[in-house]
Amino acid sequence: MDIKNMKNYLYWLFCQFELITCSYLMEPWEKVLFYTFNITMLFMVLYTAYIYVPIHISTAFQFCLCFSKLGMYVFIE
Repeated sequence: MDIKNMKNYLYWLFCQFELITCSYLMEPWEKVLFYTFNITMLFMVLYTAYIYVPIHISTAFQFCLCFSKLGMYVFIE
């Protein structure tokens, strides 16, 4: 895929985003507020996933491990 096609594809995706969210109807200052809010929410979700998902996976793994035979050896030692 060359640069021109990639640029056109990204522009097409942005147009689809504007159509889905109806942000093409907004005034420029409304778009700034809308996009700022959306980007802030996206970063908060990604940060939360980065911090808490590994902890929950580790806890779930330890919980499942205690029911297996391998887990019994881990707790004995």
